[in-house]
Amino acid sequence: MSTGSPVGSHRVVSPAGSLPQAADRLDPDPEIADDEVRVSVERLNLDAASYRQLHTKHGGDGDAIRAEVLAIVAERGKMQNPVTGSGGMLIGTVDAVGPRSPLGLKPGQKIATLVSLTLTPLRITDRLERWDGRSEQVPAAGTAILFGRSIAAPIPDDMPEALALAVFDVCGAPALVRRVVSRRSHSGPTVAVLGAAGKSGSLSLAAAKDARAAKVVAVVRDQIEAAQMRRLGLADEIAVADATDPLQLSRAVNEALGGRGADVTVVCVDVPGCEHGAILATATGGTVVFFSMATSFPQAALGAEGLAADVEMLIGNGYVPGHADYALHLMNARPRLKELFTARVGKQD
Repeated sequence: MSTGSPVGSHRVVSPAGSLPQAADRLDPDPEIADDEVRVSVERLNLDAASYRQLHTKHGGDGDAIRAEVLAIVAERGKMQNPVTGSGGMLIGTVDAVGPRSPLGLKPGQKIATLVSLTLTPLRITDRLERWDGRSEQVPAAGTAILFGRSIAAPIPDDMPEALALAVFDVCGAPALVRRVVSRRSHSGPTVAVLGAAGKSGSLSLAAAKDARAAKVVAVVRDQIEAAQMRRLGLADEIAVADATDPLQLSRAVNEALGGRGADVTVVCVDVPGCEHGAILATATGGTVVFFSMATSFPQAALGAEGLAADVEMLIGNGYVPGHADYALHLMNARPRLKELFTARVGKQD
């Protein structure tokens, strides 16, 4: 190949004129253009919303889940769940670097891709035979292609690969939470994190504390998760509520915050139907950050209008400059947070 488009449009098979994320199919040919990088794939990490949808659809049947993931990749040349529209990310070893690649990567370097699998040309060569279909992390062999505007990070030497992958998968969340909360720090903002016991949720709690939020509320679904949050020690208050029940959620957050909504509400729940509750749980003039691929943005926009809610709504796009380093900093600074992630990865493996 000659030099390709830095955004990967030359890899789009259909429809013509679309970018890789919106494309129906990509060309995963392992031959690289002058500005591309080929990665030898070692492990995929399916995003939580995508894996939950597949798990629910197939009733937890690992063989059926594996077969569908293989079919998606074979059909689309990338991993993009057709229901949720989401993908995940991967780790692997740099196999080849085009002479005009601006990414600064070198052959033999172990990396995590920080761009979604929904726009990454991907080829699977081992039929995912080492994966039982019962976890988000997928041992795999194959090749993936990075473009001139892709993002990747070296795997830290002092962290197990599976743990690093779990952290990098959600590293955009804490970085954006820090930015949003810091901008309001003069007024002592309160923060509510929905889905606080998950990966992105727990890191968002840490980021809110790091940004000097006046009060942080962890919203969890049951007493088991509440106990985990108490041990983690990153929340000033813990509220147990169903995030898909708008009135219950709003009451729980208001009670935790002394009768008012949160200045910043962060949605990290990997199931649909949390939009209206998040809006109701947010104070007038506050901000809702949606960090779940299960979010329906039409529901969020129309819901805010219908509720006459004067709130700013942000889409967490997964990229903030320095997001990978910041997530690693939070992990290394808080041993109990690392323990939480390690336990979760251990259950998946």
